[in-house]
Amino acid sequence: MLIDRRLINNFDWLLLMVVLIIASIGVLNLYSATFSTFGGTGQKIYVKQIYWVIMGLCCMIASLSFDYHKFQSYAYPAYFINLFFLVVVLVIGRAISGSQRWINLGFFSYQPSESMKVILIMVLAKYFCLNEIKDGYSLRDLITPAFLVLMPAVLILKEPDLGSAFILVLLSGIMFLYVRIKWKTIALISISGIAAAPVAWHFMKDYQRNRILTFMSPDNDPLGAGYHIIQSKIAVGSGQFWGKGFLKGTQSQLKFLPEQHTDFAFSVLAEEWGLMGSLVLILLFLILVLWGLNIAQRSRDQYGNMLAFGVVSYLFLEIVINVGMVTGVLPVVGIPLPLISYGGSSVISTMISLGILMNISMRRFIFHSAGSEQETS
Repeated sequence: MLIDRRLINNFDWLLLMVVLIIASIGVLNLYSATFSTFGGTGQKIYVKQIYWVIMGLCCMIASLSFDYHKFQSYAYPAYFINLFFLVVVLVIGRAISGSQRWINLGFFSYQPSESMKVILIMVLAKYFCLNEIKDGYSLRDLITPAFLVLMPAVLILKEPDLGSAFILVLLSGIMFLYVRIKWKTIALISISGIAAAPVAWHFMKDYQRNRILTFMSPDNDPLGAGYHIIQSKIAVGSGQFWGKGFLKGTQSQLKFLPEQHTDFAFSVLAEEWGLMGSLVLILLFLILVLWGLNIAQRSRDQYGNMLAFGVVSYLFLEIVINVGMVTGVLPVVGIPLPLISYGGSSVISTMISLGILMNISMRRFIFHSAGSEQETS
């Protein structure tokens, strides 16, 4: 009973408060992004997002209600089940805008690539904890974890979903560096990556190449491949310091801005709330990331440390890539902004990952030895 009381006393209210504020901003922003649809009555996307947030909160509670070390036990089974779903989505998946990424489950569409991001963190954390090498990992030591990353990454690329595959590779790369790789290995991987770039370019689809070329010069095709980023930059810039006001963004309300409820949701917020509103949201994300790093640092065991660091890296990558994408700093790769962009699979995966962070934070006073739980002084 003492353990239960201490878990309740150490519940991470700060993290929950920041998550709820960001999710509320996301719902409000989606209401504005879809307000002009159907004569001003608004599309029900924001209502669906509320349902997803509620369901996500339930998943968050479920993910923090038991010892996070159980994630270590079920990491590999979850990985292979999700890998199976990635194969299924290529066979019978639902296609939207040329990408076959969703499995229709009746009451909602499941996107396996989103859940794979969280599951891969659990798998890599488990692998490196069970195969720890103090003096650093060599290239041979990384063959197995690299294979665990490449299997889902290749399947996701075939959907095609370049953004999610890119996140998996970057995320795993950060976790590889975190566990300490030998400098010789880093040099070999870097040289191999540079050498493989022309090969990767050859296997890219035309629209993926166009996105990269458009990033470097969007004005070359202003009505085609460059349209998204040009309109997004106009929306962000026109918000100026204070913004145009809620429901008064011309780019969003007049439908110049494409994908304004998903990939470019941040553009809607920047136009209506300006630089100040954008900075408030970025500050909230910064608090989330820094607090997550604090949780990782305070973790009492290696698995909790790696799990928390992986979750923070995943959130950080999605935030930076999405904001960089809509402001023209990075190519458009279709990465959602956590809790701001519309999408059930994204919201639930994000909430589960945040629940894992809370789980680790709550149990930082409990030491695990030989499978048992004991109080620490």
